[in-house]
Amino acid sequence: MHERFSIELLASIPQAIAVLREWFEAQWPAYYGPGGRGPALLDLWAYAHRGSLPVGVVALEAGRVCGVAALKAQPIESHVHLLPWAAAGLVHPAMRGQGIGGLLLGALEEQARELGFNRIYCGTSSAQRLLQRRRWQLLDSVIHDGERLGVYMKAV
Repeated sequence: MHERFSIELLASIPQAIAVLREWFEAQWPAYYGPGGRGPALLDLWAYAHRGSLPVGVVALEAGRVCGVAALKAQPIESHVHLLPWAAAGLVHPAMRGQGIGGLLLGALEEQARELGFNRIYCGTSSAQRLLQRRRWQLLDSVIHDGERLGVYMKAV
């Protein structure tokens, strides 16, 4: 693992949830912001789980939260037959470009293996290059909530 950053289960660092809630609301205001349909706090507490889906991982630098990602069961509606999904990936803007996203994805891949899955999926409109660098394969392109998403898969 990268010597500067560590990856921990969100369940091990519940105090990170308060800051992550602010990040979610700022990053995805239409969903998590005022009037949005997503309760950031409830989603984050759901990810603070271990041993089954959903499960969240947090990137830390010297104890400071740098990023988060989750492995969950809720699929994109057009692909309900696929499980599990890498989601809620977010690296603090000041920390981007340092490999944290790749570390978080690697941790989700490991969580999927530990939970007995042999594949992992992701729907994204913004992380295509990251997924491709980590050797994920594009399966499909769909419209989800009015946005075009690439649906990716990786054998784990």
